[in-house]
Amino acid sequence: MSDVIIYHNPKCGTSRNTLAMIRNAGIEPEVVLYLETPPSRATLKALFKRAGISVRDALREKGTPYLELGLDDVSLPEDALLDAIEQHPILLNRPFVSTPLGAALCRPSELVLDILPNPQRGAFTKEDGEAVVDAQGKRIAK
Repeated sequence: MSDVIIYHNPKCGTSRNTLAMIRNAGIEPEVVLYLETPPSRATLKALFKRAGISVRDALREKGTPYLELGLDDVSLPEDALLDAIEQHPILLNRPFVSTPLGAALCRPSELVLDILPNPQRGAFTKEDGEAVVDAQGKRIAK
């Protein structure tokens, strides 16, 4: 089992780009298809804590039942938000990555570069054509 974990949705371009950058660093991560195998409540809480974000920060609105469930109510406690994620894993924004160096919600996908234990092994271009890593494995400044 890898010490790098990605909570992945293969239908999401950002998630696919993040996974590809992890692999470009020579790492084969543990891939958790979180819509099929949702992380436990304890795992989610630990992941958010390591990433330094709140449960609300981890919620996805677009393409989810976010509004229908009334999750835009800022007075809802974190436990209610966690309940919603447990019942509707699509509410978890993606991709989340956990490594020995930390955890992050990798939006944009190149945020993964900040927590990978290995450098990039070569150039990387995202699916949309944006180059983010040069041929020497260095991040391209925007």
